[in-house]
Amino acid sequence: MMYRRMQESDIEKVIPFYIEYYNARGDEWTEESVRHRIWQVLGSPDSYCLMAEDGENVIGFAMGRFERFYDLTAYNLVEIIIGEPFQNRGLGTALMQELERQVKEEGAALVQLMAVNDDAHNRFYGRLNYQDTTNLVLKGKFL
Repeated sequence: MMYRRMQESDIEKVIPFYIEYYNARGDEWTEESVRHRIWQVLGSPDSYCLMAEDGENVIGFAMGRFERFYDLTAYNLVEIIIGEPFQNRGLGTALMQELERQVKEEGAALVQLMAVNDDAHNRFYGRLNYQDTTNLVLKGKFL
């Protein structure tokens, strides 16, 4: 598997992965809404997005951005998606490990993320030694 930084020209390649992954779980993403979502992250000045490929075939991608605090730089992972045909082969783990290596080289001291609170996500991130934070709580309010 090869890894490289995602470019704007890659958005069209990853749209089908995004739609297939999330819409299979009950969401209703469209090409337009996915394009906008990806550009929100990729177009950010501090973005760091990574593609996983096998030759010409896209396997998956991860996207996020750096955030500077007074004492460290964190990397906020926004999305990681492995195409359905490539799941349960360790490719998501490999992509995460490569992403961690690269963002550390870029100066990140911490990777943080929000994940669905279910067994599958807890297992995946737990195997990579991610832990629930005790000093932050996600809050929300529908308007």
